[in-house]
Amino acid sequence: MPLMNEIVLEKLKVLAESAKYDVSCASSGTVRSNKSGGIGNTVGGMGVCHSFTEDGRCISLLKIMLTNHCIYDCAYCINRKSNDLKRATFSVSELVGLTIEFYRRNYIEGLFLSSGVVRNPDYTMERMVRVVKDLRTEHRFNGYIHLKSIPGCSQELVSKGGLYADRMSVNLEIPTEPNLKLLAPEKDFQSVFAPMRYIQQGMLQNLEERRKFRHAPRFVPAGQSTQMIVGATPESDKDILYLSSALYKRPSMKRVYYSGFIPVNSYDKRLPAIRQAPLVRENRLYQADWLLRFYQFRADEIVDDRFPYLDLEVDPKLAWALRHPEYFPVDVNTADYQMILRVPGIGVKSAKLIISARKFGQLTSDQLKKIGVVMKKAKYFITCRELAMSNTVNEVTPEYVRKALTEPKKKKMIHDERQLSLIFPD
Repeated sequence: MPLMNEIVLEKLKVLAESAKYDVSCASSGTVRSNKSGGIGNTVGGMGVCHSFTEDGRCISLLKIMLTNHCIYDCAYCINRKSNDLKRATFSVSELVGLTIEFYRRNYIEGLFLSSGVVRNPDYTMERMVRVVKDLRTEHRFNGYIHLKSIPGCSQELVSKGGLYADRMSVNLEIPTEPNLKLLAPEKDFQSVFAPMRYIQQGMLQNLEERRKFRHAPRFVPAGQSTQMIVGATPESDKDILYLSSALYKRPSMKRVYYSGFIPVNSYDKRLPAIRQAPLVRENRLYQADWLLRFYQFRADEIVDDRFPYLDLEVDPKLAWALRHPEYFPVDVNTADYQMILRVPGIGVKSAKLIISARKFGQLTSDQLKKIGVVMKKAKYFITCRELAMSNTVNEVTPEYVRKALTEPKKKKMIHDERQLSLIFPD
């Protein structure tokens, strides 16, 4: 194929590298089946593990930027205009052809398209919309498409892009506006929240249209997402999770992603001097986010003025339980679903199975294990038919439970470090 020439492949190398720091590319929540005469679908077979669908399957996406040229000079971004790096820009036809060619070779099942801002937000967004429109209308591509909306672009372009994309996203990047202005002087929250609002308005309007007209085109059926950088600025986990909680109250917001700050521009004195991304903190934020979305926790239950940062030693659910021993032990044979869901070691699936199974008799600890309950954690917070109360968190103290659950991990880490030192001595 002529489009797969050396120039295009060199651009691909540059722009795929430039796109790797954006983590908000998980695809989920949409079904776009194939149609006669078309190619691709969002429920295709397995591919390279780039992303995950809502049901947990791995799918492959071409994660690419239209261009890494940018008029902005954001301190945290590798593609900032003051950086001396190799730049490249795809034409619309080149990127469309590349996507189709990669799909035909079974390299990918979908597209994640972002871009630096060249000339102005509308100019950049218009070219991105042309890419996804051509894929859908000219090539009848039915695979998954995630389109990044450019902060500051017009409502008209967001509305056009939403007709062809499965998901759209606008990255907040920094959780508070003063710190955003510090690191990205050309940006403000208005430029970010406006496209978010346009996407939400489009989705709500489309919902009404589809109620009246069955075959009305769908608008961003998988909703929108956003991303925040963790550790580039001094916001607490409380600041981050309170903002996430507010975003999730919007019906269109499906995911908030947390990206541990990576010091790609270590020369900028506005940025913290760290050696590596704060991955443990990032992981704890994802766990807390899970509690907000699926476990009916409020943000102020996870973090508050007394505990503005997540406990890095234990997961947020266990940390909450250790701070609130008065709620335990929970009798799994009589407690309601909401309370069972708050027991460490019991997930959403296990909680539902407990509610169903106990209709047929009193549950035992062996049955709980078969259901999927992690008894190593849960035994300190529950009672059941033969499980005594003498070992619960109130009887043995939260401090004891914390030590019992964390000491084995610490010993394993020490052992692993010693083994590595034997294999790779200094």
